[in-house]
Amino acid sequence: MWKRYVVKKNELALLMSEGDFVKVLEPGVFKALDPFNRLSMQPVRLDAPLADAALADYLRVQAPDIVSRYFVAMDLGDDEAGLRYEDGLLVELLPPGTRRLYWRGLFEHRLERVNLAAGSELPKELAMRLVQPTLRARGVAGLVGVLLAAVPAYNVGVLKIDGKVERLLEPGLSAFWRYSRDVSVELVDQRLQALEVGGQEILTRDKVALRLNLSATWCYADVLRAFAQLQKPVDHLYRELQFALRAAVGTRTLDELLEDKQMIDEVVTAQVRARLADTGVDIRGVGVKDIVLPGDMKTILTQVVEAEKSAQANVIRRREETAATRSLLNTAKVMEDNPVALRLKELETLERIAERIDRISVFGGLDQVLNGLVSIKSA
Repeated sequence: MWKRYVVKKNELALLMSEGDFVKVLEPGVFKALDPFNRLSMQPVRLDAPLADAALADYLRVQAPDIVSRYFVAMDLGDDEAGLRYEDGLLVELLPPGTRRLYWRGLFEHRLERVNLAAGSELPKELAMRLVQPTLRARGVAGLVGVLLAAVPAYNVGVLKIDGKVERLLEPGLSAFWRYSRDVSVELVDQRLQALEVGGQEILTRDKVALRLNLSATWCYADVLRAFAQLQKPVDHLYRELQFALRAAVGTRTLDELLEDKQMIDEVVTAQVRARLADTGVDIRGVGVKDIVLPGDMKTILTQVVEAEKSAQANVIRRREETAATRSLLNTAKVMEDNPVALRLKELETLERIAERIDRISVFGGLDQVLNGLVSIKSA
């Protein structure tokens, strides 16, 4: 009929009668008369809040003296967040509307309230604390309620709250509450960037299918204006480059494109700059990397080039032959009227012949050689 309950020194317990709360048992030995076996004891964890939410609501209303003696109440409004400390150390971020009762005795509990209506950004000091390795290693709960945005150098962050662009974040660390709002940060590189538009299949005006690869360099002239007018600036720029390239190629013949590829760059640059004039996106340069022809068209163009080069070679060959013949004719006229020149030509010819022969035997004297009676015997 008598029951004996023992509560350890580092514990508390709830005395229940048929599942209904009776009182809180402190450390020690407790005896109670229970002839009908209705009583039970439930040990509780002092490092956790009271798990029974219904019992917590009952104690707040019907037993405020028990709450003030054994618990630390941490109740937050709908526009409040909380920083919960145990023995001076931050252990948890509490969301709005939190209602908890923490047991006294094991830790010194403290609640720091944050008014969410005053702003969504956390103080710089608190943001730096949240990213400390020691804090994360300790296992702080509720970090999902904070957006940590680390903006690297040469970048800015576009802050959006509930889908609306608010402002730009400078390089560094920033933190924002996620409670009651949709917060996002998009990193934007402010340096000069390259955009490749590859594999574009386009028909020329004379119905030749070409594949072109285009490269463009660009940067943000005004980030806020770009994101205010364009949902995705990079995708928009890519489409504008596609349209401009098709307009430049589709209105010209293959011969026009091959003769002046620089014209494509100029046309595309002018059209894209005109379309993006007030969007905050600046095009610095556009260039066609290569033009890929179909296989049969390559063969035809190769034959055309070969024929053109062969014709040019024939013209040059005929021109050189004509010049050589004219030079020979002029030389013959000079030697016809000048015997000395004729004799010098003979000596020059003899010298060239002698260069190719190891030994020369001359009979009859030098005069006969010069008069054409030359007998050459090679050993």
